[in-house]
Amino acid sequence: MGKPTGFIEYLRELPLDRPALERIRDWNEFHLHLDEAKLRQQGARCMDCGVPFCHTGVLLSGMASGCPINNLIPEWNDLIYRGLWHEALDRLQKTNNFPDFTGRVCPAPCEGSCVLGITSPPVTIKNIECAIADRGWDEGWIKPEAPQVRTGKKVAVIGSGPAGLCAAAQLNRAGHLVTVFERSDRPGGLLMYGIPNMKLDKRLVQRRIDQLAQEGVSFLSNTEVGKNYPAPNLLREFDAVVLCTGATKARDLPVEGRNLKGIHFAMEFLQANTKSLLDDHKNGSFISAEGKDVVVIGGGDTGTDCVGTALRHNCKSLAQLEILPRPPEDRARDNPWPEWPKIHRLDYGQEEAAAKFGADPRSYLTTAKKFTGDASGCVQEIHTVQIEWKRNEKGQFVASEVAGTERVQPAQLVLLAMGFVGPEQHLLEQLGVERDPRSNVKAEYQKYSTNIRGVFAAGDARRGQSLVVWAFNEGRGAARECDRFLMGATNLP
Repeated sequence: MGKPTGFIEYLRELPLDRPALERIRDWNEFHLHLDEAKLRQQGARCMDCGVPFCHTGVLLSGMASGCPINNLIPEWNDLIYRGLWHEALDRLQKTNNFPDFTGRVCPAPCEGSCVLGITSPPVTIKNIECAIADRGWDEGWIKPEAPQVRTGKKVAVIGSGPAGLCAAAQLNRAGHLVTVFERSDRPGGLLMYGIPNMKLDKRLVQRRIDQLAQEGVSFLSNTEVGKNYPAPNLLREFDAVVLCTGATKARDLPVEGRNLKGIHFAMEFLQANTKSLLDDHKNGSFISAEGKDVVVIGGGDTGTDCVGTALRHNCKSLAQLEILPRPPEDRARDNPWPEWPKIHRLDYGQEEAAAKFGADPRSYLTTAKKFTGDASGCVQEIHTVQIEWKRNEKGQFVASEVAGTERVQPAQLVLLAMGFVGPEQHLLEQLGVERDPRSNVKAEYQKYSTNIRGVFAAGDARRGQSLVVWAFNEGRGAARECDRFLMGATNLP
């Protein structure tokens, strides 16, 4: 610990964001950066607390507490305070293949379990991580490193999202010949097409994909295993397979009027928008919110991304419905440290909506009853009702409508951002892979092996919808066990 009194002397400080009304006019990243002197002060706030919870990576009350990939956070915080940036990058890359991604899109469960956070604002771990990674690229310290020895073993990774890219990177590092199958026109999965450009610039994603390709990883885009590539070929042509297909089956809202035109799953909206952006708007095949009354149903990160994207389209109005109650401003008594703090936050999209329209767009304890449309079958209105949560005779919380709270509001575009219920099933069925009761691939945690010999699974396809950093954890773990299967032992972490 370079400065024992740093956590007393320095206040938590984050870089400013670009002004909300400015940034909604473009698709550039909205975060600015702290200068080096202030970053070193923020690193000095790390207490080197003796028993650091920040890198524990466990689940408490069903949510992440600490870093799931066990980043050596106190070590690189201290190195940043000392100005040893290259050494900090070395520590960071021991556990994290892509810190430039997590430094931008991870919700930072590490900060929720920071020991300093018991009494004071926690250390700015996420921002420091991002700064280390960006400095590594700027200085030329991050470069392709191909393995010196090849094993001759061939591995197929299905899906190029966060779990797939981590699995591919680690397996290639072990010397195996890795081929990544991606059904979209560009690799990157969720990182490329699920997260909007203003949160994660796609040039950064492509930069990492190019690095992996230079290290020897092969990418097959526009190739959907089970459709235009026969699934049985995997088991004949490769020594092992790692399934990283994600949990892309969206939760639907089966209410009256659901089939009207203008009601879309969130990912249909976000993916088409990013593809159009990357194609320099030459294809024109995206769902536009321009001039429309937009309603987003769902309050998570995906809902926020829909809000931010609709604002950049210059929508007419914006509302966001959340079926759960408004979180408290501070930790509730039943949500103690080091659990993830379930508190009210104003994310970037809601901040932008408030700047443009004068108020946070979220309505809590509200759900849709039905949609009504015009003569051409296009949605025009949404009928909502407030709800309350009560325990039933089994002690379970169930929602019931509050009489007299029905409301009708205009809506020419409705975006369903209510989460995901599991992976798509056709590939799993063709391979004969067993599923658990939630339709996820059945593969034991820390083993990652399925009922099919040589077939492994990782990420959301195995654990269900989760965080990018958990996908990194799973991709690395599946690579380790796949390497053990192929070689009889493994040196992968």
